[in-house]
Amino acid sequence: MRYLAFATDYDGTLATNGRVGDRAIEALERLKASGRKLLMVTGRHLRDLSGVFPRLELFDRVVAENGALLYDPASREEKVLAEAPQEEFLKALQAARVTFDVGRCIVALWPVGRPQKSRSCRSSSRGGWTTRSSSTRAR
Repeated sequence: MRYLAFATDYDGTLATNGRVGDRAIEALERLKASGRKLLMVTGRHLRDLSGVFPRLELFDRVVAENGALLYDPASREEKVLAEAPQEEFLKALQAARVTFDVGRCIVALWPVGRPQKSRSCRSSSRGGWTTRSSSTRAR
């Protein structure tokens, strides 16, 4: 066996327009049956991913929220690798009337008129804010 693991993103890689086709599911099942490990790596919040893709059990691990959350579908164990968003930041977003969704560690923001793109924000240790764009689907 040349490759031991297969890692894939969800949006735009495994899924097209937010959905995973039957052929892709069959390919994942064949990979899993071959003894290889399957890894999902995504910027999505875990609850959102679970809602749009009910076959997470195909994967050995899920790396969600841009790497801030590890999930084991077999045991349903979650390991949070970052701090939760600060309440002050969330209140500032609400006051500015920004559309957002809060995960365990990241905040997804939706620019006006572009619901398919999000910006993941996390607080820095110096009290500032950093942003990183990623593909996701609004709930």
